[in-house]
Amino acid sequence: MDVKTENRSMQDDNGLGWGKSLPVPSVQEMVKNESDTVPERYIRESKDRPVLDRQCQITSEIPAIDFSLLVNRDENEQKKLDFACQKWGFFQLVNHGVAEELLHKMEEVTRTFLELPLVEKNKYAMAENDIQGYRQAYVVSQDQKLDWNDLIFLLTYPPECRNLNYWPLTPPGFKKTVEDYSTEIYRVTGEIYANLSLIEENDTLGRHSDGCAITLLLRDDDITGLQVKHEESWIPVKPLPGVLVFNVGDIVEM
Repeated sequence: MDVKTENRSMQDDNGLGWGKSLPVPSVQEMVKNESDTVPERYIRESKDRPVLDRQCQITSEIPAIDFSLLVNRDENEQKKLDFACQKWGFFQLVNHGVAEELLHKMEEVTRTFLELPLVEKNKYAMAENDIQGYRQAYVVSQDQKLDWNDLIFLLTYPPECRNLNYWPLTPPGFKKTVEDYSTEIYRVTGEIYANLSLIEENDTLGRHSDGCAITLLLRDDDITGLQVKHEESWIPVKPLPGVLVFNVGDIVEM
């Protein structure tokens, strides 16, 4: 089952793109057509599978940072942020000021797009030399183990990096919702960076695998899908309404 891509942006501007990702089948389509079979390519080796420690403490221990205090440069809250980055590599952000309605709208337009027929989603498929668009990113080998998911990857900041050829016209309001959400997240992450710059400690940060500076996660309120590795145990993060989760990445560690 091959995914056919349309090189929309490359045909339009002959740009160099942002890297190469090989086309792979749609996970959603596999589930629809072969729901009782998982291809070998998606099954990880036993040694690479996380094991959940049923005895561990859960969500309450994962640090919660009050954004409203960070804005006012509260030293105690900055120390909590420092601890969270060094010992966990994750933290939950409360009182961030992003409207709950906007968070739900962002979830809604994304889910609506992913539920479209494959032929519609493929109109926004990643070009051969780009990672923006619909499909699965960072696939560099036919032998690579794949994640059991489909995604749409869009660059939003800086604005000049946006390629609107990959921004779906369906559902209506997708573009405005992503723009509004991105503006708010840009504001929030700017404050996080500002506070991190004031922290003088240089100890090793907690475990993580993201290559960026920080990753902000907006999770489904009904699904406990995120687990945080802390002191060799995997701890489930129970979804809490309106809370944003941050994952510290390699750039912040460096």
